Amino acid sequence: VSPSSYGTPQRNTTGFDTRRLSMLLAVLEKRAKLQLYNKDVFLNLAGGIRVTDPAIDLAILASLLSSLRDKPLGAKTCFAGEVGLSGEIRAVNQIEKRVREADKLGYHQIYLSEYNNLQKAPGNIALRYVNTVGELMAKLFKG
Repeated sequence: VSPSSYGTPQRNTTGFDTRRLSMLLAVLEKRAKLQLYNKDVFLNLAGGIRVTDPAIDLAILASLLSSLRDKPLGAKTCFAGEVGLSGEIRAVNQIEKRVREADKLGYHQIYLSEYNNLQKAPGNIALRYVNTVGELMAKLFKG
């Protein structure tokens, strides 16, 4: 995410649906009151993979916020959640399996929807619940 030099900002994606990115940017503008209409946004999913699972929404949102604020996220942090038009973070399917896999891969914490209703994390990973985009911003960039 960077300031646009042109009248119309660029929206380029590799491995992710451009229309889905536009929706996520609109949610950030409307629900988080961020100004993105004058920013170029480049999104690249490394390794040549293409992801259509909506559970990646929360990770995309977090990376956009990180880039916009120029503050890195923790290297051992992961995300699993779908983002709705009203800025809510929705539950995703197979969350136990996702959390177990994140733990196996060495992640220390995972952000997910409270609606996934996990009582205890399988393994040593910490569960960080968020219900809205605003709550995600507050937890990621406190202070």
